[in-house]
Amino acid sequence: MAKKSSKSTTSPGLQLGRAVEWPDAPEKARLDRVPNPQAGTDYLVRFTVPEFTSICPVTGQPDFAHLVIDYVPGRWLLESKSLKLFAASFRNHGAFHEDCTVMIGRRISDEIKPKWLRIGGYWYPRGGIPIDVFFQTGRLPKGLWVPDQGVATYRGRG
Repeated sequence: MAKKSSKSTTSPGLQLGRAVEWPDAPEKARLDRVPNPQAGTDYLVRFTVPEFTSICPVTGQPDFAHLVIDYVPGRWLLESKSLKLFAASFRNHGAFHEDCTVMIGRRISDEIKPKWLRIGGYWYPRGGIPIDVFFQTGRLPKGLWVPDQGVATYRGRG
């Protein structure tokens, strides 16, 4: 019988596995990273945030988006609970669609330093105009399969 390790699989500094307060602003939110156990292999990780919300900085009205975040990890993986908390921190944050989308992409990229990252921000219409925002860092490793982000274009006219 193999000896079971008493070492925890999560670091004590992570938000994972314990109660934490919801951050009330993106700059107060922490993004956690964990070591990539497959660091020598190129593969794609996708996070989908279908109910993202923020506030219009001009009108104060809520804005809604479906975000798709694809990345090719290097040494680090993005820990999903911290991403959930980070996304929720935008609920009362006033910023334009473009700013929110690019800010999220840059922040994730700065924290985990992926080989490649792209984020698609598919914003729901306000005033009849949907806005889609795309941001990318790095170069996609050769030969890596990246599926379509799978978000249908807006079909509000029939």
